[in-house]
Amino acid sequence: MTAPVDFWFSIGSPYTFLAVMRLPEVAERAGVDVRWRPFDLRAIQAEANDGPFADKPLKAAYMWRDIERRAAKFGLPVRLPIPYPLADLALANRVAVLAAKEGWCSAYTIATYRRWFVDREPAGSEPNISRSIEEAGQDPVRVLKQASTGAVAEALNAATSEAKKIDIFGSPSFVADGELFWGHDRLEDAIEWQHNLDQGNPG
Repeated sequence: MTAPVDFWFSIGSPYTFLAVMRLPEVAERAGVDVRWRPFDLRAIQAEANDGPFADKPLKAAYMWRDIERRAAKFGLPVRLPIPYPLADLALANRVAVLAAKEGWCSAYTIATYRRWFVDREPAGSEPNISRSIEEAGQDPVRVLKQASTGAVAEALNAATSEAKKIDIFGSPSFVADGELFWGHDRLEDAIEWQHNLDQGNPG
């Protein structure tokens, strides 16, 4: 039985869009399983005093243009500008943690990023969050009620603590057999690493 690649991500990270929308196809083509691992990047950034791009206008301008270029290269639709930063990213990620536990995380995350980057509906807020939950085949009333419980908040905190222990510092990140690959542009490298291991060709 082969091991999965752990895909560590935090909804609210713009560059994560490029990984979320491509990962299922890349992994399937290589025959590699993926485990979606949502966590709270903001908590890790706050501890490291590493804030988002929102208060760094030159880096932010570059980021959006870079995402636009990369999306065009990959054939991904985007409609910039989009709402950023997100007001309700904590809720977006709590839903993702619940979804990961129940087995519908990829469907929800892909839907919420598409609605954010194409329909300009902020992830974590209405109507994005309920529609994305529905698109993943779930009942928004049930999910949002459960996602607001202390148990799910604790699950997100636990996932974030686990991410810190294995030196995750950004989103998206991939871990294949203990090897850390950071950034959407390392997606293929991580999948290839695991594929080679599965084929008996480590490294």
